Amino acid sequence: MQFDPFVIPFNIGLYFIILYCVATCIVWFRDLSRTDKLRLQRGFFGRPFVWSIREIFMESLIHRKIIRINPVLGYMHMSLAFGWFLLIVLGTIEADIFGDSHLNPPYKAIFFRFFNPDHGAEGFARAYSFIMDLILAFILSGLMIAIIKRFWSRIVGMKKTTRLKTLDKIALTSLWLIFPSRLLAESLTCGAAGSGSFLTGSLGSFFAGFLPASQMAYPFWWLYSVSLAVFFILLPRTRYMHIPSELFLIFLRNSGVRTGDQHGSYTEAQVYSCSSCGICIDKCQLSSSAGINNIQSAYFVKGLKRNDDVYDISLNCLMCGRCETACPVGIELGALRMIQRRAGKAPEDMKMIWTGYMRERNQQISDKANNYIKAYKYLTSEIIDTSPDVLYFAGCMTHLIPGIASSMEKIFETAGVNYRFMDKDGSVCCGRPLMLAGKDREARELIQHNTSTIWSSGAKMLVTSCPICLRVFNESYHLDVEVLHHTQFISRMIGEERLDLKFLNQTVVYHDPCELGRGSGIYDEPRKVLYHIAKYQKTAFERENAPCCGGSLGNIRLDSRKKTIIASDALDDLTSSSPDYLITSCPLCKKTYGKVRKPDTPEILDIAEIVVRAISDSSRPEKLNNKKHQEEVIYLETK
Repeated sequence: MQFDPFVIPFNIGLYFIILYCVATCIVWFRDLSRTDKLRLQRGFFGRPFVWSIREIFMESLIHRKIIRINPVLGYMHMSLAFGWFLLIVLGTIEADIFGDSHLNPPYKAIFFRFFNPDHGAEGFARAYSFIMDLILAFILSGLMIAIIKRFWSRIVGMKKTTRLKTLDKIALTSLWLIFPSRLLAESLTCGAAGSGSFLTGSLGSFFAGFLPASQMAYPFWWLYSVSLAVFFILLPRTRYMHIPSELFLIFLRNSGVRTGDQHGSYTEAQVYSCSSCGICIDKCQLSSSAGINNIQSAYFVKGLKRNDDVYDISLNCLMCGRCETACPVGIELGALRMIQRRAGKAPEDMKMIWTGYMRERNQQISDKANNYIKAYKYLTSEIIDTSPDVLYFAGCMTHLIPGIASSMEKIFETAGVNYRFMDKDGSVCCGRPLMLAGKDREARELIQHNTSTIWSSGAKMLVTSCPICLRVFNESYHLDVEVLHHTQFISRMIGEERLDLKFLNQTVVYHDPCELGRGSGIYDEPRKVLYHIAKYQKTAFERENAPCCGGSLGNIRLDSRKKTIIASDALDDLTSSSPDYLITSCPLCKKTYGKVRKPDTPEILDIAEIVVRAISDSSRPEKLNNKKHQEEVIYLETK
């Protein structure tokens, strides 16, 4: 067997990381619930296994999601991940085909050129050498981008990169040394033997012309081996643990395992799957607008990994979901923050954050669930015999914008809907503020009573104007009624021709509220409505890329001045094309934008308000006279 002492560091590092990863996966599997264990076991013998392999290839190797967000950054990750993968796979095949024996030890493929310096002189071996050189060049091009990104991030389209600790810096340095040291070791070896292809052969010939190539090659083989060993040994303690962790996470996720209310194996796998790529930093408006640069998800997850106290960081977040949507690994960042909030002691101002809005209506609402229940017991004692078809729940925030609720009442009446206004006096809450405060017990009590009230109403449908309430009803309640946001309801009424609407012939842009868009995946219905009644203008901030208004109830660490800056920046971005109206479908967003709106800024309306303006007195709606808009309506309806 061919052997040289310089392969020992590589062997130590390789077997260490293999044993460590196997042990970690065993521990994570052991700590899963019995149900999740069964899910994972079934997942290995069905479609989830195929889905996982596909996702590993497309996201862990090709990095498709990063390429869509930032092509240069995506190429960098793809070259290092997929290139290294190809180098290992094709190197193993190379050692088996062109080596002296089959079933070689792992180091033989990694250091094949050292043991076979004359390889690649002619025939198929020459073509294979060309492929191996091409892959190495591919990796080195990505490495150059990685170095540029670290020191001059804006060149690759990133405003900021993550800050590195000492171990991360050492691991990164070893990673940066792996491929250049391989290039120099192989090139000098090829130069001495007169072999190699377009990269190693040419560079080797150049060095051999004025250097003792044979003697100089050996130290670089040692450097190559030591660099690999250092990287493997430091991998578990650095961000590069995401490489093996992400594979386990993908199998868990595709098998149906989900984040629960407490920290466990699945959340642990998510934490260690974070690559600290920094994409979440650029997406965070607290960084771009408010100048807060130490609470982003990359730092939050890094704190979890180090077992730091991240409670304050978990609170200082808009919970808008922009980072989670952009995360190439698919980490449930919002859920991880909520787990930390539940684990900590919520401050008094967090418990009562939402009452500041209600005080504008002189409402005194307690943070205790029993007081909520007492406030609206009349609902269960005054149920009338005739059950409504629709139960309308405006939500706390909607009551601060009376025009939204009154518009919805007119829409119900115009459409001939038999409805009841569940929270007409504003005394009912969905429970979301308590959840954001980490007060789960009180929230559950409130939810239980609300559920009883909704069931006893006899309604077949629950419609809400608040995206926050919609998400809570869908995710935290167990209801036997259909739950719709008012944009979905209005779109349905238009489709059923129960609303006669005229075309306003005015331009509008639409802001996707965080909880409605990224939170609930509702993007098409609001646009269907707007395409039907106005000239819709697209912006650079559509759908998942929509900004947060900054008025989030989830963040009490942010002062009013910084909230105003975030709202102003978002409003400027959305209205840069000078439309007639900015339309949103969240009362909190409308209120927040209204506070920073300048006299020359387009009027801000909720979608229900502009629909009321379009209600026609005639028996039939006016037809769109704009062919383009007709085509866009058809596109959305068939999407």
